[in-house]
Amino acid sequence: MSTLTFSRPAAFPTFLTHSGQLTLRSLRTLTRQPIYLAFALVQPMIWLLLFGQLFKNIAQLPGFGSGSYLEYLTPGVIVMTAMFSGAWAGTTFVSDMERGVMDRNLSSPVSRGALITGSLAYQAVTSVIQSLIVFAVGFAIGARYAGGVRGVAVVVLCATLLGIAFAALSDTVALLVRQHEALIGVSQFLTLPLSFLSSVMMAPALMPGWVSDAATVNPVNWAAVASRSVLSTHPDWSLVGGRLGLLLALTVVLGWLATRAFRSYQRSV
Repeated sequence: MSTLTFSRPAAFPTFLTHSGQLTLRSLRTLTRQPIYLAFALVQPMIWLLLFGQLFKNIAQLPGFGSGSYLEYLTPGVIVMTAMFSGAWAGTTFVSDMERGVMDRNLSSPVSRGALITGSLAYQAVTSVIQSLIVFAVGFAIGARYAGGVRGVAVVVLCATLLGIAFAALSDTVALLVRQHEALIGVSQFLTLPLSFLSSVMMAPALMPGWVSDAATVNPVNWAAVASRSVLSTHPDWSLVGGRLGLLLALTVVLGWLATRAFRSYQRSV
């Protein structure tokens, strides 16, 4: 079988097949070791259960808006969970490099683009599962939303796009640094500041001015703002559509960067 490329239309079905097989490979790993998914949900459960109670009186402050703090926090936690999960996606590539799996993939006829697409598709599935679990926990402890099923679906879409974007960035960094320690350092350097420089946990009206300004160019905030709007009684669909467009554009750009990084890695081995 010849090496597959994207320049030939006939190769596209094979690319889809390989992408699906690589995604299933990752999902099988998850089903054999579901503890990974459980650990990934520990932190959002702490944010939701602990912070939701600890700061619940913040909702009474002027300028916060209507609804309970738990209802404000839940979509923010969903967004954060997708970001943190995506930021660790590159560790799979580093592990494959260390075990020689990446070398075997490169010597096989597997589509090169499918190696990236499979990773991002797996992250999309993971983000959907995690988002629905956090939603279920939020509902169980009292969060209610006027947006209904349609609102929940859009929130899951926002979280999925954000998770894919960060997975693509994580894959890019992994292919460049090729070390777990460096990848973890970069991930931590990005995710925590982006969380606190957003409206994930605090209403924009109550933020310092410079934090509110920084949040306007923060993709985490794009997802959080769109998610809260779509769950409200009267969603601002122009705002939601605009933020979804920004998230989609970011995902495409970072996916392209991941592809370029993979080509650079391939040339160097």
